[in-house]
Amino acid sequence: MSSQAILRMIFLLVFLGWLLVWIMLPTKTYKQTWTPKLNKLNSTYFGGQGTNLLLFTFPMMFLAALGCVYLHFQKKSEKPHSESAIMSRPLAFWKRPVLVMAPLGIVTAVELAFATMFVALLIWSLANYLHLSFGHLHMHKQGEKVWEAKFRSVSLRLGYIGNICWAFLFFPVTRGSSILPLVGLTSESSIKYHIWLGHLSMILFSAHSIGFIIYWAMTDQMALMLEWSRDWVPNVAGVIAFVFAVAMWATSFPRIRRNMFEVFFYTHHLYTLYLFFYILHVGAAYFCMILPGVFLFLIDRYLRFLQSRKRARLVSARLLPCGTVELNFSKSPGLNYNPTSILFVNVPSISKLQWHPFTVTSNCNMEPDRLSITIKSEGSWTQKLYQQLSSLTDRLEVSIEGPYGPASSHFLRHESLVMISGGSGITLFISIIREIIFRSTQPNSSRRIPRILLICAFKNSTDLTMLDLLLPISGTPAEISQIQLHIEAYVTRETKPPTADTQKLLQTIWFKLNPMDSPISAALGPNSWLWLGGIISSSFIMFLLFLAILTRYYIFPIDHNTDMIYHFTLRTLWDIFFVCVCIFIATSAIFLSQKRQQKRQSAMEKRQIQNLKVPTPTMSPRSWSHGADRELESLPHQSLVQATKVHFGTRPDLKKTLLECKGSDVGVMVCGPRKMRHEVAKICSSGLVHNLHFESISFTW
Repeated sequence: MSSQAILRMIFLLVFLGWLLVWIMLPTKTYKQTWTPKLNKLNSTYFGGQGTNLLLFTFPMMFLAALGCVYLHFQKKSEKPHSESAIMSRPLAFWKRPVLVMAPLGIVTAVELAFATMFVALLIWSLANYLHLSFGHLHMHKQGEKVWEAKFRSVSLRLGYIGNICWAFLFFPVTRGSSILPLVGLTSESSIKYHIWLGHLSMILFSAHSIGFIIYWAMTDQMALMLEWSRDWVPNVAGVIAFVFAVAMWATSFPRIRRNMFEVFFYTHHLYTLYLFFYILHVGAAYFCMILPGVFLFLIDRYLRFLQSRKRARLVSARLLPCGTVELNFSKSPGLNYNPTSILFVNVPSISKLQWHPFTVTSNCNMEPDRLSITIKSEGSWTQKLYQQLSSLTDRLEVSIEGPYGPASSHFLRHESLVMISGGSGITLFISIIREIIFRSTQPNSSRRIPRILLICAFKNSTDLTMLDLLLPISGTPAEISQIQLHIEAYVTRETKPPTADTQKLLQTIWFKLNPMDSPISAALGPNSWLWLGGIISSSFIMFLLFLAILTRYYIFPIDHNTDMIYHFTLRTLWDIFFVCVCIFIATSAIFLSQKRQQKRQSAMEKRQIQNLKVPTPTMSPRSWSHGADRELESLPHQSLVQATKVHFGTRPDLKKTLLECKGSDVGVMVCGPRKMRHEVAKICSSGLVHNLHFESISFTW
């Protein structure tokens, strides 16, 4: 058995044990047997939160650290586990869409199964909590009625259930997560789980908060809503947290998020205050239940902050007539990434706070020193960027975070690929096609090269110039003729090809290189997974040590040698403080040590920049609808034009095209408007044919 197989077995056992703890949490066995025994072992050093640290926090932190080791070995092996010869029928069934509807979107069989089990866990937990509480009902006020006490108990337990949702809430938004890749996910593809959990938790917390307000009003205890208790839950902290939560929730619905993105973007940054007051409200013990997700998210967030402090070296830009721009950055040769990766970009001259994700269109094998992204000018931010670049500026300051992407190119295992795009959705498939082009040039490659059918729909004929981006701007000429590529392009709003006189120019801008700018590189260097594992392990161990010392020599004597217990809120504040300090120390130390190692390379690069001559801006026309004379035409571009068939004034018949696909293993990918994505998913899940395998990719930020 290989080391990776052993690690996968350990992951499975630890994760199943962690789920078992959540199942046992609301039962009498956990409360009366597990908790007393475990508290005897660790109450001296960790107080009442020791049991939760052991059962809820430690397993996931262990998985996160071990996952870094696994991903490091997988990266070195060059034989991704996911690239099997032919997808087995059981696995194909579980990945097939079974539910396609708004607002859930496209839901596969495995997602539906896990969602059902999660809801069952919530129902099980609520039922057990209520069974135990109703059996030992506590009256909180003299003269209180039984039904009022039960109403309060239900409201309280709904908050407990919401805390279960919070235990999973931050995992999907941890971009550099070492846990998501273990189950074949990325932060981008799992963002919908964050949305589901966010809505579900807000429903539960709203019921919890409103229920308590009603209870206090019925029992004439409204003053308790503003109480900050010394030895128990501070109610006012919960009220403040709920106010922030409602503001975030109200602006996160699709209509507001898409039409007023800036309102959603800035309001969602209230999560820091929401999280702070929420933790103060629930206390240290319940904080430990959600600590793994919060801890890993804070590490990732601080690493992103450190990476974004450097300005990225922007080498050139290609401006297309359709209002699309390709930005080409210099990158470290040691930075590797897979197709469909994304890069978060900030341009301070447009907005110092806004970060936007864009698909990486370059291939790290074909272009070892370049990283490219493609941006379509559709919103206010992208339009301002296109206008700045159109003014032929000699330098543009850009900060980046990432790239982030899948651990392997699992979609290349199919015999053939059908890629369907609408508008700027084609950018997702550029990196895939470039990867296939690269693999076709490898003489001794044992990997199968899939056939490609690219179906792309555009509004106007100028959008056809986006097909130029299939070829890299520099590097070795792409042998696109060696792959089986067929492109069906549809121009929906024009009925005939444009004349040669109306053809606009494709403009290439080369920027002046600044020695202060840095090539894009991994935040923690070539062995980033190992160093991330070191950060997770060292910061968590440091947190446990600091907490144990504080509890043993400061809090424990107060609790046991005096008539009063230690302040409930101060205990929680110590936990928050130690988490932040330990993450800051461990992450900063390892990041700075890696930065010193990169300084040697930077010195050499600066000498190269001083001797580098920057090309002058060039403009070249490209024609996709005529056989007209072309300037700067290349053989790869001629092969690309020959592989393309353009249809004017019509839309693709997706159902007919997919049902006519030949072969036993056809991978189907789609990126475009929601209506297009849902149509393709419904066709693949219809059961009319069994050779179509839908590859779910979420690019709907």
